[in-house]
Amino acid sequence: QVQLVESGGGLVQAGGSLRLACATSGGTFSTYAMGWFRQAPGKEREFVATISKFGRTTYYTDSVKGRFTISRDNAKNTVYLQMNSLKPEDTAVYYCAARPFTIATNSHEFNYWGQGTQVTVSS
Repeated sequence: QVQLVESGGGLVQAGGSLRLACATSGGTFSTYAMGWFRQAPGKEREFVATISKFGRTTYYTDSVKGRFTISRDNAKNTVYLQMNSLKPEDTAVYYCAARPFTIATNSHEFNYWGQGTQVTVSS
């Protein structure tokens, strides 16, 4: 049973930074491509970033390029999302997800999901 637990969310002013973490257990983390998605109130789930199993390849949605960085520490079974220059439109519940294959941007391609962590960016 693969478990993913997000942490690091909170309330921050526009222009500030947060680092999200997703700790995994019950599987072989180093074999998973990982992704971050978000869902704002009244909106559908949106792709944010993805990273290959060894961290050599990353991909981001256009709205976060240059501001967000996805990374991973396979020794700690953890993936991170560093979020800088936050904007109010970044407010959402952020979810991490895992798949035992190459990187992807479609949520349907991911097999395992965390419970989400709330990020709120004030104006």
